[in-house]
Amino acid sequence: MTESPFRIGVVTALFNDEVTLRLEDGAIQALRESGMPDNHIISIRVPGAFEIPLAVQALFEKKNVDGVVALGAVIRGETTHYDYVCQAAERGCSEVSLEFKKPVGFGVLTTENDDQAMARAGGAHGNKGADTAKAVLEMCELLRRLDASK
Repeated sequence: MTESPFRIGVVTALFNDEVTLRLEDGAIQALRESGMPDNHIISIRVPGAFEIPLAVQALFEKKNVDGVVALGAVIRGETTHYDYVCQAAERGCSEVSLEFKKPVGFGVLTTENDDQAMARAGGAHGNKGADTAKAVLEMCELLRRLDASK
């Protein structure tokens, strides 16, 4: 494959890191398999899913990336905290994507339990980190084609 013309950020929340680090591995592997060299992949880690949108924004502003893969795992507990974290992470990523007019892939798992999360982090349901990275690349390509057709 040819070298990717894109620079892609990967933001990984460390809360539930037994899941999120598998998502990160999947995303980075998918980017490499697309032909992207390591120096075009800017990977950073944040404490939890709530912090992801600010890190995404910082990558757009400070590292001039073309897109970002946002990875996390929010697993339902006994309180409503789950709902607030899920909503804040999703809303924040959506707002940053629209503000910068660049793709943010939402690879934040929102599951009922650990088994569901692990199934989506390289288990029976594949690796959603890899799927999210591929979606970000597809959107970068789409935006580039739309810009070229002006």
